[in-house]
Amino acid sequence: MPPLIGSRTLRGEDRRLLTGGGRYLDDIEIPGALHVAFVRSSQAHALVNGIDATAARALPGVTAVLTLDDIAKVVTQQRLPRGARATRQPEGSTPLILAGKEVAFVGEPVAMVVAESRYVAEDAAALVQIDYEPLPAHADCRKAVASGAPMVRSGMKSNVLASFKVGYGDIDAAFKGAAHVFRDELWQHRGSGHPLEGRGIAVENRTAEDALVVWASTQMPNDLFHALATLLDLDENRLRVRTPDVGGGFGPKYCVYPEDVAVAAAAKLLGRSLQWVEDRSEHFLAAIQERDQYWTLEIAVDEEARIRGIRGTMLHDQGAYALKDVNLPYNSATSVTGPYIVPSFALEVVIAHTNKAAASSVRGAGHPQSCFAMERMLDLVARALGLDRAEVRRRNLIAATQMPYELPLKARSGAPIRYDSGDYPACQAEILAAAGWDEFPRRQKAALAEGRHIGIGLAHTVKGTGRGPFETGAVRIAASGRVSIHTGAAMMGQGLATALQQICADQLGVSAEDVTVVAGDTAMAPLGLGGFASRQLVTAGSTVMLASRAVAAKAKKLASRLLEVGEDDLELAEGEVRVVGVRQRGISLGELAGVLRGAPGYSFPPGIDPGLDSNVNFMNDALAYANGCHVAEVEVDVETGFVRIFRYLAMQDSGRLINPMIVDGQAHGGIVHGIGNALYEWMRFDDAAQPVTMSFAEYLLPAATELPMFQTFYKESLSPNNPLGAKGAGEVGTTPAAAAVLSAVEDALGPYGVRISGLPLDPPHLLALIAKGRGKA
Repeated sequence: MPPLIGSRTLRGEDRRLLTGGGRYLDDIEIPGALHVAFVRSSQAHALVNGIDATAARALPGVTAVLTLDDIAKVVTQQRLPRGARATRQPEGSTPLILAGKEVAFVGEPVAMVVAESRYVAEDAAALVQIDYEPLPAHADCRKAVASGAPMVRSGMKSNVLASFKVGYGDIDAAFKGAAHVFRDELWQHRGSGHPLEGRGIAVENRTAEDALVVWASTQMPNDLFHALATLLDLDENRLRVRTPDVGGGFGPKYCVYPEDVAVAAAAKLLGRSLQWVEDRSEHFLAAIQERDQYWTLEIAVDEEARIRGIRGTMLHDQGAYALKDVNLPYNSATSVTGPYIVPSFALEVVIAHTNKAAASSVRGAGHPQSCFAMERMLDLVARALGLDRAEVRRRNLIAATQMPYELPLKARSGAPIRYDSGDYPACQAEILAAAGWDEFPRRQKAALAEGRHIGIGLAHTVKGTGRGPFETGAVRIAASGRVSIHTGAAMMGQGLATALQQICADQLGVSAEDVTVVAGDTAMAPLGLGGFASRQLVTAGSTVMLASRAVAAKAKKLASRLLEVGEDDLELAEGEVRVVGVRQRGISLGELAGVLRGAPGYSFPPGIDPGLDSNVNFMNDALAYANGCHVAEVEVDVETGFVRIFRYLAMQDSGRLINPMIVDGQAHGGIVHGIGNALYEWMRFDDAAQPVTMSFAEYLLPAATELPMFQTFYKESLSPNNPLGAKGAGEVGTTPAAAAVLSAVEDALGPYGVRISGLPLDPPHLLALIAKGRGKA
């Protein structure tokens, strides 16, 4: 059988999904289930002086209208618990399950309606009257941290959630001895993940068993399991969390939300099964958001444009609460240097509360922000010194001979940031050759003579992937010969099941179709961390590889006894263990599994345990660092401010590619997300912190009509930190995309001297920059 690892195997999930066989949360039918709608705050900041639900409760079909006082009867604490922390968050930084005496952002859940249908529940929610006493609200984190600013929430001593410094080297000496110093102020917008399917939870209350079965559209089923078990004081043996098909994650489904706990608590309180599925407006209001940061940076370089040091400040808008550990600004701060040699570095970080939805991980989790900041500063150096932008990068890139390359910084886990493998200069050289970088100035000059403004840009990224500390997985073979994988990983439409099938099938000598993957079920995998940080192929894939190898070894050991040949003379192929070179002399894996099921009164062969299976927890704190180099070509209409991307090339090193076709899809999706960040997506708020982009009519996403065909290229520098040699792929495409696109836009507008220091760059902003440049001309 040809090896499956590395082959462009068709995704096994797709036939079922494309023919309408998918089963998403809203398809779950629980007999007798009631439906939930949330009453959400219309105020960005206010005291809640009273809630009148009289009219709502009188509506036919309404079962209950619940507030925090009701939910408090069945929970161990009223506020979501804090998780593991890289920063010291003060008490009270997480939200209440339902707002109590105060609301802190528009969309915060205040009460919940339980009714016979979602239609009735929504109608009743509109009848709930809340007596608000408005308080000052902050939409701008710069104003929130100003001296004397009103508090985002009552009882807080400061709107600063946390502050810290990261750095190394002699930064003062670096700048004192520099030939050139350049400075810029950068801003990056607030946006969200917007998966096709929103959040949701369904709770089946099995009262006869005193048990809850929870269905959730989540990236973290085990995380939700432990939160519910703790907050509802449940016997873990009587709680099960399952994920059906998940219609995308991208970060917003990484957190446990107040709504999740509220629905489960209400199910326990009422003794009924309940279901809630988020609508799009709720996602705009209450799902987590990201990429709202203000940077002030200085870069010091020598006469040859080699970096001597980088220093500055970064202000991060956390929103009203912290649903998770505040990891984004730490990720941003510690990844600024990217693939470049930076002898000294100093950054001061302030994390500020505002009256907006909480910030947490959206695809890239802080790395697109730092990549944008670094790449913009390098373009500034090149422009000021009259150098080619690619040449400035080439002079500063870490060489392949310097790998592994350790930074004097620590990751969130406390482990060193140690780039394990890669050839960054070679990646750049190859992508520039494919893009015709050296020939572009000639084309640009000819286009300008025709009145067309075209530009080319590039950007690099390095992204730590495969975050630990572990992932769990079990591989077992049944007497039928079929193979099962049970994993704590989460399936979100990314093709992970197919990749795990390929890894397992290769080790066991079976076809991928004979392998079933069971994921997102805490009854099958009580341990597991789920999907985030481009981790699952590395962690779950390594777990499956190790477990499959253990099963293969056990099968050989038993077969050697039964066939009376040495283990080294056996191979696994076509679903059986057979003597090498003697196709007709073998025994099927199903038969071996049957033997290991045992029979009353018959002993097992010496040294062999029951069951043809293996359970493995792959543990690793050392990240696998993927890298990418992107080149974008654009044309800018200087009269309308419209940017057309007409060519996009991406070089990516994700280590060993298990399925190149799936990696292509991940790379393309990541690039589109980054293009959206650059030119379209912007979650706007007015000065009173009221959201003003509440639909896709105002919050724009790139569609096929705005995108070119992508050209993707790959290098495979294997990671030594996992048995697959793999690195993550899901976020590497997103991280440099915005920086590459805006570098190209700035290049196109060279005649106007435009400098781009923020994103998204929508037409009104771009026209203002062009007008400013024309005024200087």
